[in-house]
Amino acid sequence: MSDLHKRSTRQDRKRRIRSKMVGTLERPRASVFRSNRGITVQLIDDENGWTLVAVDARKVKKKGLSKGELAEAIGQQVAKEAIEKKIGKIVFDRGGYKYHGRVKIVAEAIRSGGLDF
Repeated sequence: MSDLHKRSTRQDRKRRIRSKMVGTLERPRASVFRSNRGITVQLIDDENGWTLVAVDARKVKKKGLSKGELAEAIGQQVAKEAIEKKIGKIVFDRGGYKYHGRVKIVAEAIRSGGLDF
């Protein structure tokens, strides 16, 4: 499968998923972006177009971690910052990626940090 085909099918899945979920101020959408180097998670209020919390590898600042360990640290940081902003429930948007590997690790870390979805 070519890279162009992989990218376009992921974009189709992403569009299909996003048509069914909306983040609000009370229950923001946790958007996940995964690349070869790292992973980024944002809590987004779609009604107002605001990003409430954004965490990526640069914000965690831990050297020598594997990609899975980095994903777990990012998920814990997202949960910590969300709880500081009085956010208790979220909607998880996997961004068209399969729910396994680093995406699953982030989701489980967010749950263990105290957020419900």
